[in-house]
Amino acid sequence: MRTLISSAFVSLDGVVEAPGGESGYRNAGWTFKHLEFLPEAYAIKGAEQEEATAMLLGRVSYEAFSTVWPGMEDFAGYKAMPKYVVSTTLAEDELVDDWGPISVLRSLDEVAALKRTEGGPIIVHGSASLNRALSDAGLIDRYHLLVFPLLLGAGKRLFSASDKDARTLKLVEHEVYANGIQKNVFDVVR
Repeated sequence: MRTLISSAFVSLDGVVEAPGGESGYRNAGWTFKHLEFLPEAYAIKGAEQEEATAMLLGRVSYEAFSTVWPGMEDFAGYKAMPKYVVSTTLAEDELVDDWGPISVLRSLDEVAALKRTEGGPIIVHGSASLNRALSDAGLIDRYHLLVFPLLLGAGKRLFSASDKDARTLKLVEHEVYANGIQKNVFDVVR
């Protein structure tokens, strides 16, 4: 079974919406506006590209990333790897053709089936709604969280507010950086 990793920039109050500056959001670009940039705090992003063998995205994040990431040197490691977009509305002919292999999955059952295939880890970037659905369905195996010392108040949260049983996480890696960002890597205990 493949490992499904959720990777997120998250504020201390759980907001994950528009960390990179996507327009139309109240706190867009919050990861870069309020803290000193320290490259070492983002080293996990390079490690993720080396570790992952596939990427999983929700439709909204796919539409944002697919217009920028294919040409960015910082994300070159993702270009050739298979990408899967979970969407009930995205048409196959709407997929970009300059970002390597891309497939559309129509349900969480198809995500579960993908996890049962042979291969290495699958990384989820952005995709707040998808992350909540994957977590609620028990499909996420590991969290890579960069927690920012910010209280944003408004915005989509990483975790849903659904009524469900407690889930135990095991902290397997952590680090705190001089700008206050915390790296926390958790495995989901099953």
